[in-house]
Amino acid sequence: MQNFPYLEQKNGGWVWNFPKSLNMATQVCDFWEIKSPEKICIKDFTDVDLPVLYSYKDLRKFSDSLAFELRNRGVGKGDRVGVLLSQEIGCAASHIAIWKLGAISIPLFKLFGPEALATRLNDANAKYTITDDEGSENLLPPEFDRLIFNNIVLKNDAFQTCVTSPESPAVLIYTSGTTGPPKGALHSHRLLSGHIPGVSMSHNYLGHSEDCLWTPADWAWIGGLFDILMPGLALGVPVVAAKMKKFLPEATKEIISRGQVRNVFFPPTALRILKASNFEIHNLRSVACGGEPLGAEMLEWGKRNLNLTINEFYGQTECNMVVSNCNAEGDPISGLMGKPVPGHEVSVLDQNGVPTEEEGEIAVKRGSASMMLEYWRRPEQTENKFYANWLLTGDRGRLHRDGIEFIGRDDDVITSAGYRIGPSEIEDCLLTHPSVATVGVVGKPDQSRNEIVKAYIVLKAGKKADDQMSEVLKDFVKERLAKHLYPREISFLEELPMTITGKVIRKKLREKAVLECEQERK
Repeated sequence: MQNFPYLEQKNGGWVWNFPKSLNMATQVCDFWEIKSPEKICIKDFTDVDLPVLYSYKDLRKFSDSLAFELRNRGVGKGDRVGVLLSQEIGCAASHIAIWKLGAISIPLFKLFGPEALATRLNDANAKYTITDDEGSENLLPPEFDRLIFNNIVLKNDAFQTCVTSPESPAVLIYTSGTTGPPKGALHSHRLLSGHIPGVSMSHNYLGHSEDCLWTPADWAWIGGLFDILMPGLALGVPVVAAKMKKFLPEATKEIISRGQVRNVFFPPTALRILKASNFEIHNLRSVACGGEPLGAEMLEWGKRNLNLTINEFYGQTECNMVVSNCNAEGDPISGLMGKPVPGHEVSVLDQNGVPTEEEGEIAVKRGSASMMLEYWRRPEQTENKFYANWLLTGDRGRLHRDGIEFIGRDDDVITSAGYRIGPSEIEDCLLTHPSVATVGVVGKPDQSRNEIVKAYIVLKAGKKADDQMSEVLKDFVKERLAKHLYPREISFLEELPMTITGKVIRKKLREKAVLECEQERK
């Protein structure tokens, strides 16, 4: 068992013992810049022919210069600042600069359209957004002030990092839900420390001499930002940055080879694409995967084609990296997603909120360092997320002596290609189209993506339900929300199943989607 920062073993269990002052910018940047300034922290392979290697000294220079610029523009403690950048030094430096000011960073996905960005930035009342020329095009002027990262003048002066506590707000990560617009999960400066044990275990204990991390997951997601980038920086393990417009096996092999990658986090869909292409590589030390269960067949493929055992882990935006396998401690047991990670008490509750060995809802006990503070300005939804001393995940599972079995979700969230997608945002978007009367969005089973977004639509009188209309509505969502949110299938119906209060019964639509899938396979 590796020693983890601020985590101690006491009376047979694990407890967090944080100092009064804690800032993630110090953990991932300032500490290493003092200790080993020339140590490489980020390898940028966006252009594989001209890779750029950045040291902790470089990272601090970028982040300090940004911090000075933001402070000059009036950003201070508690202000919210968006980060609309992909895998690059600017993304890392932006988050660090914001934390140095005691402000709150908002990770934003470059593929979000104007409406999706506006929803999140308006909800957060963001003061600025740090982006590039490409990202700036989707920030509707003059509504949102932006700072173009490439225009920052680098300074040689050191910025004095603001004093913050483990409970001080630091990052606001938006997550899709089943009702209403996306919710912001507000996390504090203890978030990174809470991730490190699970991240390290899922990679058979990070810190070996040649370890080097990479993920195709964007750094705008909690999986890219806090399962790879920030833990790597905090542990002194180099992280490869490589922007992929589309996930391709050959490009993956090139990045791993040129970047000398040894540790990869692959979302489940990426692994399925690799499996379908008969991908084979044998110089990795660890592969971690989370988001949905892989199954025995995929794990066996990993042993054959990757020459290792894939470590599955579990968590969600509100409380991440709480369960993990670690084959450095023995082969995982088939069907179990792992054991509770040190520092996180995970159980399964029955319908009365009592821990049970039968099937129930997976829950995490308060005290987990990766647990959110609250849903941003949503006290009622925050209250509903908790029961007594437990955070409710909305996922079904069963507790075994050797770990936790994942059974399925207990809500309407769609899991597609590793993304958790809330139907409400897509329904709201489609309802603004002049041809749409009512709509219901659900997940339809899919072999490669786990689920696809499926929309059932009732058109207004006089509107023609045909393939042309279907394409128009798909493009409508792509342009306004994001390419990963658009419905890949649309069916037009005369009416939708509704409750007596006028709400769409998504359960019946899901049943319809499953039946369609079964018929297509025959």
